[in-house]
Amino acid sequence: MQNYCRPDTLDAALAFLAGGGRVLAGGTDIYPAAGVRLAGPVLDLTGVAALRGMQAGHGMRIGACTTWSDVAEADLPPALAALQQAAGAVGGRQIQNAGTLGGNLCNASPAADGVPPLLVCDAVVELTGVQGTRRMALSEFLLAPRKTALREGELLVAVHLPEAGLTGGSAFLKLGARAYLVISIAMVAARVVVVGGIATQVAVAVGACSGVAQRLPLVERALTGVAVAQLAGSVREADVMVALTPIEDIRATASYRATAATELVARAVAIAAGVA
Repeated sequence: MQNYCRPDTLDAALAFLAGGGRVLAGGTDIYPAAGVRLAGPVLDLTGVAALRGMQAGHGMRIGACTTWSDVAEADLPPALAALQQAAGAVGGRQIQNAGTLGGNLCNASPAADGVPPLLVCDAVVELTGVQGTRRMALSEFLLAPRKTALREGELLVAVHLPEAGLTGGSAFLKLGARAYLVISIAMVAARVVVVGGIATQVAVAVGACSGVAQRLPLVERALTGVAVAQLAGSVREADVMVALTPIEDIRATASYRATAATELVARAVAIAAGVA
């Protein structure tokens, strides 16, 4: 079996993967983790044009090999402002040019920047293998740190966003030891639909404070129906923490993460509602 393959069709990619191997989309995670040598066989997906790009229509489809630069520079609705802000926070420009949305999701880091903005849009992932295609909610795809629901021989080929998830405004905020090139202490995405000065729909997700990023259902319910001017002041730390299990590590204590996440949620919902 060849040690490296860069096919130009999805069928060829799946045929190669059936024999086993590692998947490379942008390489920004796999290369640093490889050490001195990247062991093969390696399936490089960057030649499959069908895996890259964004198509609107009854929602939106984003190919798994769409780069962060592609996302940041696209003409997208305000509901995806959070995703574009996250795209600009992923490493430096060189990383954004190479790193891909699908790679970010499949790496399954608790601090993956792309996850919270997609969760608040109710994202669904499309998984394809030689036995067929299936879809599942992104929240079900991410099982644990570095663990996903991908089966042997499957590829994540696209992310789908429903029409309902593309309404309202959104915002993404992350806190780290510095402004750029940093792993988050906490990160938040919020999407808010405002009608007549009232938040009629609220979606909030927090990353880097649990094994996988989490939606905050108690916060969402508490903020729905609230006047936009009162949104930030209506966020309660107790509601935020019900869904989270922040860890203690070199970057922050669990207590600090809880306080930081609550403050970021309050700021993000206000920005998403257009009042900050």
